[in-house]
Amino acid sequence: MSDIRHSLLRRDALSAAKEVLYHLDIYFSSQLQSAPLPIVDKGPVELLEEFVYQVPKERGAQPKEQTKDSVRQIMFSSLFSPQGNKADDSRMSLLGKLVSMAVAVCRIPVLECAASWLQRTPVVYCVRLARALVDDYCCLVPGSVQTLKQIFSASPRFCCQFITSVTALYDLSSDDLIPPLDLLEMIVTWIFEDSRLILITFLNTPIAANLPIGFLELTPLTGLIRWCVKAPLAYKRKKKPSLANGHVTPKAAPDSAGTDRDSHLLYSKLHLSVLQVLMVLQVHLTEKNLYGRLGLVLFDHMVPLVEDVNRLADELNPLNASQEIELSLDRLAQALQVAMASGALLCTRDDLRTLCSRLPHNNLLQLVISGPVQQSPHAALPPGFYPHIHTPPLGYGAVPAHPAAHPALPTHPGHTFLSGMTFPFRPIR
Repeated sequence: MSDIRHSLLRRDALSAAKEVLYHLDIYFSSQLQSAPLPIVDKGPVELLEEFVYQVPKERGAQPKEQTKDSVRQIMFSSLFSPQGNKADDSRMSLLGKLVSMAVAVCRIPVLECAASWLQRTPVVYCVRLARALVDDYCCLVPGSVQTLKQIFSASPRFCCQFITSVTALYDLSSDDLIPPLDLLEMIVTWIFEDSRLILITFLNTPIAANLPIGFLELTPLTGLIRWCVKAPLAYKRKKKPSLANGHVTPKAAPDSAGTDRDSHLLYSKLHLSVLQVLMVLQVHLTEKNLYGRLGLVLFDHMVPLVEDVNRLADELNPLNASQEIELSLDRLAQALQVAMASGALLCTRDDLRTLCSRLPHNNLLQLVISGPVQQSPHAALPPGFYPHIHTPPLGYGAVPAHPAAHPALPTHPGHTFLSGMTFPFRPIR
């Protein structure tokens, strides 16, 4: 029956059905000659269902689909992988048009191939594809971003890689590299609806011992942290008046106040989502046996972020941008603390102190880089003494909680008071 099936696969549906009936007629005729009540085998029934009733054959269908997908991935990679020659420009132009069309018609196989391409291609080419899609759906035609937004449910893997590419493209280093409001709103909507979108590539990719340099990161976490931390200062810089012919001219448009309010709210929602993702990372890192071994938020990428924040804070007048600087440093402190606690950021408190030493003072950041107070074991305390949460201030000893007997109004024990002695800083755990 397998030989008959292979010959039928090359025919059209009508001739295949006729051929099946012909072969079944011969088969059952021969069966009736040998037995009055022949037993119907499974093979003829499967042929009848597949070629007469057009029921898809389940046996072997999945390997066939996997083979088709593998061939599709190989063809896509051979067509669009950069080769470092003059043809790369034509290659990237054609790829941008293809992926843009796939977004428009929601062609999932092409989007999945593009997601794999983004994962295996140097970041300089990934941002070019991201730029082409942003131009098509966020800049050229107003309202077309809704088409791009709809692929969230069709290909989450492509959405994750697209977010990673976009955060690499728009690093807020200049006014031109601030993400468009439509793009920002779409990404925040995606992540706020399901924050696990950020981790799709990480959760579904075999992790190598050493991640390749010059490619997209496994998650867009670092880029999203950069957005949230730098946004208050970048938007303040955008509104900063400039000098033209000796006169101060405002850079912001008159109707930009509402846009700024919308963007600030979006960055706040994004920051919350990023912190929530960081909080659940410890579970996933432990499941993959990578806790303490793989940092998804690299310390080397935090160094330029802190340098950019410090430069922007110096560039802006602290008297006019104190709220923005405070907000930026608060978000940086929160991201650093949660990333370290979850195992996403692998560094020590001493590393943080050195990194953040030149930043403006911030109470929350000071708490983070100081770390929790280490307690001595309770067994080392004398009996009857209360184990203090904080070490006592200098000049004051530990006092028994409740003496065994209270004498009648004795004089207070003579604690030595040191005038001018300041209390040491102890952060609250």
